[in-house]
Amino acid sequence: MKRPLEMAHDFLAEIVTKKDIVVDATMGNGHDTLFLAKLAKQVYAFDIQEQALEKTQERLDQAGMTNAQLILQGHETLDQFVTEAKVGIFNLGYLPSADKSVITQPQTTIEALEKLCHLLVKGGRIAIMIYYGHEGGDTERDAVLDFVSQLNQQEYTATIYRTLNQVNNPPFLVMIEKLERYRHG
Repeated sequence: MKRPLEMAHDFLAEIVTKKDIVVDATMGNGHDTLFLAKLAKQVYAFDIQEQALEKTQERLDQAGMTNAQLILQGHETLDQFVTEAKVGIFNLGYLPSADKSVITQPQTTIEALEKLCHLLVKGGRIAIMIYYGHEGGDTERDAVLDFVSQLNQQEYTATIYRTLNQVNNPPFLVMIEKLERYRHG
């Protein structure tokens, strides 16, 4: 059985081509940025921690990837850099092996999700890995689930993929797809 992060990668890899612009909303240690860089034309990756940019740049350099723009800003500013995207990925929580008090915040995460949903091309997808075992994590989890649950079903499909028999707040995946058939007006 696939782990939620493997499922997230599969969900995005199904549709990304070398013509696409994609977003890594939470750069972290650069695993998702590198994963997307191998598939897409251009990656815009965001993080507020210098350490995240350094680790990610190192990872990209080692792989010889040059199609990622690393941005030292919160993901809620993504619309200043991106006008449309095929996919986006969020890993909510804190940067592993860094300051655990620096966590993604419900209000900026929801703002980023709203903007990315709006900028998503038809058929585009967003994968949200929700880690909530840290202080404040449950608040963000609930805010994201509330936001996603209220997306217009005529425009989006939203699903959840989670293990049911694990202890210690196992991370889970929320997937959003912008429907092809949606028409404004």
